Amino acid sequence: MAEDLMRYDVLAQDALRGVVRRALKIARDQGLPGEHHFYISFRTNAPGVDISEKLRSQYPEEMTIVLQHQFWNLEINDERFSVDLTFNKIPERLVVPLSAVQGFFDPSVQFGLQFQVEGVSAGTNVAEDKAAEASNPAEPSAGESAPGEVVSLDAFRKK
Repeated sequence: MAEDLMRYDVLAQDALRGVVRRALKIARDQGLPGEHHFYISFRTNAPGVDISEKLRSQYPEEMTIVLQHQFWNLEINDERFSVDLTFNKIPERLVVPLSAVQGFFDPSVQFGLQFQVEGVSAGTNVAEDKAAEASNPAEPSAGESAPGEVVSLDAFRKK
């Protein structure tokens, strides 16, 4: 088999991060429709992550945030997003490069994405755990629809 000089794994991750970017833009521009909300896990030690020293000491490797009812000043560009949240009633501004995101999950529709973050060691991942739960759902009862499918890039990689 030929060596993958195109790095399709990287191209696929970039494309799927575009889904996260677009979802955040919808939330910024229109608010979160219906019951949609997001769990976003990211590597706090990844390059470009800007969080307070207090949060960094509490979450030295990874942090999961929830964007649902109380978030402000959500900004998104091609490279990163930033948002204001409160932690124990203390306002904090977080700046997160999309390249630092390792999990995105919308539990309202059981949709999740997992990413590899280059240059940092792996840790636990709440969004990844939620995505794993979504990929092994219980059978729906009568009148319920089956949850959506979780996309893992590992499914596309040669083992």
